[in-house]
Amino acid sequence: MGRLVAVSNRVADPRNLAAGGLAVALGEALKATGGMWFGWSGKIVEAAQGGTPGEGELHIQQAGNVTLATVDLCREDHDAYYQGYSNGVLWPVFHYRIDLADFDSGYLNIYRRVNQLFARKLAPLLRPDDVIWIHDYHLIPLASELRAMGCGQRMGFFLHIPLPPPLILAAIPQHEWLMRALFAYDLVGFQSQLDLEHFSRYVQSEAQAEPMGEYRFRAFHRTVRAQAFPIGIDVDEFAALGQCEESRETYEMMRGQYSSRRLLLGIDRLDYSKGLPQRLKAVRTLMAQYPENRRSATLIQIAAPSRETVDAYADLRRELEGLSGAINGEYGELDWMPVRYIHRTTARRRLPGLCRACRVALVTPLRDGMNLVAKEFVAAQDPDDPGVLVLSRFAGAAEQLREALLVNPYDINATAQAIQQALHMPLAERQSRHQKLLERIRAQDVHWWRREYLRILGETDGGVGG
Repeated sequence: MGRLVAVSNRVADPRNLAAGGLAVALGEALKATGGMWFGWSGKIVEAAQGGTPGEGELHIQQAGNVTLATVDLCREDHDAYYQGYSNGVLWPVFHYRIDLADFDSGYLNIYRRVNQLFARKLAPLLRPDDVIWIHDYHLIPLASELRAMGCGQRMGFFLHIPLPPPLILAAIPQHEWLMRALFAYDLVGFQSQLDLEHFSRYVQSEAQAEPMGEYRFRAFHRTVRAQAFPIGIDVDEFAALGQCEESRETYEMMRGQYSSRRLLLGIDRLDYSKGLPQRLKAVRTLMAQYPENRRSATLIQIAAPSRETVDAYADLRRELEGLSGAINGEYGELDWMPVRYIHRTTARRRLPGLCRACRVALVTPLRDGMNLVAKEFVAAQDPDDPGVLVLSRFAGAAEQLREALLVNPYDINATAQAIQQALHMPLAERQSRHQKLLERIRAQDVHWWRREYLRILGETDGGVGG
């Protein structure tokens, strides 16, 4: 297989990655193989003279064995491509929130224009035997734009967020064009079997695709292979991170300050998909229905800032601040508060210590492609005295992590009961559940994800043929 060329909206130095998500997973994959990482530079530049969008400047730099190639965007393109279409249309619809989507007709045109810009900048950098791995919803049509320019390299796509059922997808104006673009790829990867099932149903019902067996579908004179590849973490790297000074310092600080408390932990971006209001309401119900947890259990809820200029996110922040204040006002004491709400990002090097110090992790999104925090919590635990994972059945991770306590986050009472069960789970059961969870995240770690995806991509026939 030739050089790996990874493409994503944002590019990060793989030697210095922030916590969680696509950047860590992709950075670890590239560090292992070398190659090139292409995407937006993160810079917004002035439009060309006369107010017309400019041709973004290409920047190339070396980061270890990885070449970073990035392109600037002007304000109009960034706002319509990134905020408007990617996060104003695709993100809410793919997370089943049609009510929050802004179907402004101008967004789609600029979304396509930016993908065309990326294709023009990327194509001259490619070698004939490159393997191109394109990531996430920002770049769905990129392969079709590259194909239109004559690029015949093997191309794969991986969707890191959920894919909704056909009827929800069909709410997107020009959804046919968007999904047709996926047939320009040789391999389309999803986080879960459920996402794959939704894709299969969509392409057969809406595009009249012919199923060809072995996860292959034919439509628009091309054949695409689709398969689920649940993304993982580097278990050994995260465990080793737990031995660094910042992690050990965090663990000791948490154990010292909360020595008489049992800690619940939530680590999320501030996003309406994460189920944060429902989680706080479950903690309030826990305190009301199981009063023995008062002065004993405390939720540490970290909600990292995210897209704060968007009204839905600002509304969510106000709701969470109001809820945490109300819960603390109703149940708090001078020396104890049931909720510690932190609206800041926590350094990745502190996360293992934080996870290890907590008795229960609450990973309860309303919808999530995978959720790597669930796996990081498991990896950080002391096998002799592990914590318990309470996990939403609507997270992609739930397909793998069956020994977690699976909950419906919309059911506040049932979630509170699961938290109570987790807080009082016997040691032997905690150890048994943790051992099985750890075995599974080791078996399907980030290295397995990379190897398996690229192996299947390498074996997949070109899409034009049968």
